[in-house]
Amino acid sequence: MSDAAVRGDAPRTPRAPRTLAERYTPDDLRRFDDDERARFLTPFGADADAALAGDEDAFARIAPFVAWELLYRKEPELWERLVTGERIHPEVLARLPSADAAVEVAAGGGRLTVDVAPRCGRLVAVEPVAALRDVLARKLVGAGIGNVEVVRGFFDAIPLPDASCDLVVSCSAFTTDEAHGGETGLREMDRVLAPGRMLALVWPSDVDWLRSRGFTYESFDGDMCIDFGSADEAVELARIAYPWAAGAIAEHGSALVPYELIGMNPPRDIAWRRRT
Repeated sequence: MSDAAVRGDAPRTPRAPRTLAERYTPDDLRRFDDDERARFLTPFGADADAALAGDEDAFARIAPFVAWELLYRKEPELWERLVTGERIHPEVLARLPSADAAVEVAAGGGRLTVDVAPRCGRLVAVEPVAALRDVLARKLVGAGIGNVEVVRGFFDAIPLPDASCDLVVSCSAFTTDEAHGGETGLREMDRVLAPGRMLALVWPSDVDWLRSRGFTYESFDGDMCIDFGSADEAVELARIAYPWAAGAIAEHGSALVPYELIGMNPPRDIAWRRRT
């Protein structure tokens, strides 16, 4: 979900389609704690204040920019259904080094965590959303993975000591927006990374921005599809998250949906740099 949109001086956060934004109401903004309100609502100024007070029109203006965050908190099971079939390219996974101590930032429900954990002595999975931390904890138990500690944190607030990690990784979450990374997030990830070790952003957005900050970008070949489990589920979920492609997906008639049909870059790429 890495396509960014900008409204005026609003933050560069992924803009949700109307079909997702309309699932939520002003009352759902109360799912944000005080810290999250400061991060996600303050940039919208008076509109945010009005929406928190129940103003439907103000909420409609900001909803496309906060709907993904509300989805994680209100409907984590729906988020899991959307991303479970998004398999990371095996060459991307192979590019990640083994590590005695690693941290994954914005781990979500663990679509990367379960692949990274076996190559780590210890992995700390940092995730700000309590509902997704619960999903991840259950997934780890189900997979019999015992070397992962799941904790609360943000890109700019990783609860680990300086230079304590051999690998810092994040998947499809870091953006140039300060609420979701930015320069502050890069500094914080560098802080916990040991000198000479790798910071890796899997399925990155804003590639030119990252290159200008010393990252190497790699993309790997091969056809890739989202596996929705069934053709019916593919259409159902597309109508919520990818309405522009729902008709084409219905006509396609398969659980395996090429990323190109949705207009998304597949999870075949990685941006990385080593801390000096």
